[in-house]
Amino acid sequence: MGRPIPRRFAVHVAIIFLVLGSVQLAASLIFYQSIDRQTLREDHARRVAELLVVSDRVHALTPARTSPIMSTRHLTAEVASRPSVRTLPTDDTLKGIASKIVEWEPSLSNRSLRLAAATTPAGEKDLIGSIRLTDGNWLNFRSEDFTSMWPVALRATALTFATAVACLTVGLVVLHLMAQPLRRIADAAEAIGQGRYVSINERGSRDLRELAHAMNVMQERIARLLQDQAKTFEAISHDLRTPLSRQKVAAELIDDEELAGMILASVDEMEALLASLQKFLRAQHLSASPEKVELVPFLRDVVAEFGEKVEFAAGSEPAVRTFREPLALAVLALVENAIQFGDKARLSLQRNDGGWEIAVEDDGPGIPPDYFDAILDPFFRMDEARQRDTKGFGLGIPTAHRLMMRFNGGLSFARSAAGGLIARLSVPAA
Repeated sequence: MGRPIPRRFAVHVAIIFLVLGSVQLAASLIFYQSIDRQTLREDHARRVAELLVVSDRVHALTPARTSPIMSTRHLTAEVASRPSVRTLPTDDTLKGIASKIVEWEPSLSNRSLRLAAATTPAGEKDLIGSIRLTDGNWLNFRSEDFTSMWPVALRATALTFATAVACLTVGLVVLHLMAQPLRRIADAAEAIGQGRYVSINERGSRDLRELAHAMNVMQERIARLLQDQAKTFEAISHDLRTPLSRQKVAAELIDDEELAGMILASVDEMEALLASLQKFLRAQHLSASPEKVELVPFLRDVVAEFGEKVEFAAGSEPAVRTFREPLALAVLALVENAIQFGDKARLSLQRNDGGWEIAVEDDGPGIPPDYFDAILDPFFRMDEARQRDTKGFGLGIPTAHRLMMRFNGGLSFARSAAGGLIARLSVPAA
């Protein structure tokens, strides 16, 4: 099938885009997180350093108002006679914050600064500390959740995620536009494989233009080959009919009726074979335009020549836009095949997958399901020896199959309850 190929290609490329984007996003977040740890330490160090310097000055002016003035939503301060933290920091993170505080305010280097971490009921870690003031009292402070990564990482995460989504969206749109010529070529290849002629627009990248051009040239060569094949057969058929007519005349002059009958039967068989071959070859280069068709009257006209040998039952009278002549030839081939092997044919019309299906059933010997694919090949016979006493030439079903392939129809088979063959023909929708 042509269409799924580019879709699978586009899906694979899209998956690669998503994987690369996810890897890039994860790597960026890890990178931002590692950077944010350092940024976080500096942020807490700066806030604590500012707190200590300002607290010293506020306490010197208004000792009673130091605590309310220096307390904020994220940082609380309180003046007490004893420190809330009694030991110097031992944790590397706390030592790093203490060194950063001194870097921000070198005047605090000779002050007794003590830091510790306190776990809250919510599982967060607050930075608590104590520093001696100039009057001998201690300033005890608490900075909330000093391990939180949100100050930088959350913004970086949102920005990186938005950028990744935007890049992936643009990439997928570009991929969709780039895959359109490939999809057109794949659809055209499928149609060509079914015997249709499709003019491919030679657009897109250089490689796709060259491929489209090569396929157009290939179609022209195939069309010329089929035309030459048809002309050659017509010439051979025309030349053969003359000696066949002579044999008929000669057979009528033979006194031996048995010999004359054999000759006439052979001539009739040759003419039938030529007619069957002509229909089969015509199915491969027949062209038709879509038109509105009333299916019930149309089918009655097609099978009218067979008279009572065909039973037709239709519950409704649908009208579809389809290809009249190819559909008529396909139905005619299937009905002839059913009558040839089962003496009678039964036609029915029914809905199937949103379209219409014509079923042709016979009471013949039927075909085993293992041969349903093989009977689509020209000249196929159930008997391996290809005995000539077997009815038909093996071209009726292949002719219908070629017509349905070329005009986007369908042909499937099943066994009837009586053991005969049911050929289901999906009406081509234009």
